[in-house]
Amino acid sequence: MATAALASEDPLSPAASGPDLDRRHHPLARLLFLLLIAGGFAFACASVVIDTQQVGETLAVSVFAFLALALVIALGFEFVNGFHDTANAVATVIYTNSLPAHFAVVWSGFFNFLGVMLSSGAVAYAIITLLPVELIINVGSAAGYAMIFALLIAAVLWNLATWYVGLPNSSSHTLIGSVLGVGLANQLMASGSLSGTAGVDWSQAQKVLSGLAMAPVIGFVAAFVLLFAMQRVLRSRALYEAPRGDAPPPGGIRALLIFTCTAVSFSHGSNDGQKGMGLIMLILIGCAPTAYALNRTMPESATPVFIQSAERAATVFAARGGSAPLPPENARAILTRSLQTRAVGTPEAQAAIATISRDVADRVSGYGALAKVPAAATRNLRADMYLVLDSTRLALKDKATAAQFSPAEKAAIEGYGKQLEQSTRYIPLWVKIAVALALGLGTMVGWRRIVVTVGEKIGKQHLTYGMGASAELVAACTILAADRFGLPVSTTHILSSGVAGAAVANGQGLQARTIRNMALAWCLTLPVAMALSGGLYWLLLTIVRLFGNA
Repeated sequence: MATAALASEDPLSPAASGPDLDRRHHPLARLLFLLLIAGGFAFACASVVIDTQQVGETLAVSVFAFLALALVIALGFEFVNGFHDTANAVATVIYTNSLPAHFAVVWSGFFNFLGVMLSSGAVAYAIITLLPVELIINVGSAAGYAMIFALLIAAVLWNLATWYVGLPNSSSHTLIGSVLGVGLANQLMASGSLSGTAGVDWSQAQKVLSGLAMAPVIGFVAAFVLLFAMQRVLRSRALYEAPRGDAPPPGGIRALLIFTCTAVSFSHGSNDGQKGMGLIMLILIGCAPTAYALNRTMPESATPVFIQSAERAATVFAARGGSAPLPPENARAILTRSLQTRAVGTPEAQAAIATISRDVADRVSGYGALAKVPAAATRNLRADMYLVLDSTRLALKDKATAAQFSPAEKAAIEGYGKQLEQSTRYIPLWVKIAVALALGLGTMVGWRRIVVTVGEKIGKQHLTYGMGASAELVAACTILAADRFGLPVSTTHILSSGVAGAAVANGQGLQARTIRNMALAWCLTLPVAMALSGGLYWLLLTIVRLFGNA
């Protein structure tokens, strides 16, 4: 009797009407979907061919096939990210009857696409900087390829596993765990090195993980406070009541919910899409370094600025070098050892930074522009740039070393670092388009499992208009702020926690089983992804070395 009474009170019980999640797509829509997928991949492959031909680089058939496979996996990660993470954005408009389910996912997919296309690119390399320096510099080696495949496959597998059981887990969390797993495995395989270029940059990892750890707290608390404030300022009862049957909300409330869904979709694309861009650039640099290792889009007029910046920074480091100029070969060896021990504050290391900086400036000056660097010199020039970039960044991070420099000298070093980043880190337009298509199209499939969890299984009662609006406003604002500062954050963590916080503020209880399962998935993601990627990295590298191709 009690069970029947509870069922009758529950708006989502079989007796009540719920959103239509099972209507099939029109055959023409499915055909268009498949054509867009095929066309997007063909566009990516054609762009690679055009870019490499323009710089005189010819890819062997085997290399091109390898590159195509890597692109399939990288874009597959973004596709899975689309239906795994973006389902959080559409759950609120679907369960408040603001938009029909299938229209909502198409709408969200379009704004995911737009978010990627208009993204700043600041987040693209934030996760990449967690990887071991030696693997990034030598990304075209066997270890570099093993790294890319291991972390991508691990991230896709865990994303699919959590999606299958309907848990709104974070793709960002998964990818970061996979990156850390590869770094840790490489560190252990490099004779157990405790620091340096073989392992993870734990200072950067702490920064990224702190953001992920704070995301659920921010989502819960901010949504709770926002809904609590709304209840005292906006007195409309309809805003805090569950929808009645299939009736859409009042016009103003509906517009608000559609706006918040749009904002979350756009911000998700602007932040999460960039992670795939960074990984794809690593793949391209490894397979086609002549075309992608340097930013050949920089105009020739930027060369004098780069050279002046390099000379100013080199002067700062040379003043503390305490020795005569070094041959470039010796300077590289010294700087590599200094990075491995994370001791770039010694006179010897600073003299090495000055030597390589001036050598890089001389070479760029001799070519006239990055676009004119010949194929044979591209990989070595980028390796030197990255070696100096990581060394200068470490010098400014280390308090003892940074204390040696005046504010003006620090500004000169930071300016040189920005020039090096612009020279080695860029995103071609076609990469943005390919990632935007993968993320946007991914939004339109596989969304039901996560939508049902967010819409039905977090709070004990039906999602209200106010709950949906407050959770999504918090998510959109948080993600856009993170994008502004170049920080990767989790849409899933923020929005799911926001729904929970809004449910509590609205006087609802939380479904303990769902909250427990979500928390368990979030806690397991990091160690499981690390174990998967680390194990795959070891396996792939062992296989390659077994066949004598390392």
